[in-house]
Amino acid sequence: MAITYEWDITNLRKAPALDDLENVIVHVRWTCTGTDENGTTGMFSGATPLSSPDSENFTAYADLTKEQVLEWVQAVVVGEYWNHVSGQIAKQILKKNDPWSDVETAPWGQTLNSGPVANPAPEAP
Repeated sequence: MAITYEWDITNLRKAPALDDLENVIVHVRWTCTGTDENGTTGMFSGATPLSSPDSENFTAYADLTKEQVLEWVQAVVVGEYWNHVSGQIAKQILKKNDPWSDVETAPWGQTLNSGPVANPAPEAP
């Protein structure tokens, strides 16, 4: 199953001043939406704290782009973290494409109870 991914920023948190820099982004909330070849989607929402900025490579808040902030997030969402994110998206897509359903009749012909299953406690001897 081939999945394409689209990232979006849903929230930015900034500190008014940090390490002699102003309006520093310190936390990003984001979503990653995966879409399979049938158009079925799954989505993961995440939050990523950012480390203190390097004053030599600092980008002023007014000059930030969505692409730059997503690069920061994607630099953190790697390895096992990315495996978790993409795995959750794949599970959602699979469940939508092949939904589970309760079975009314067992293969051996028995009609099954469609209500909740009750397991009464055994009577005391």
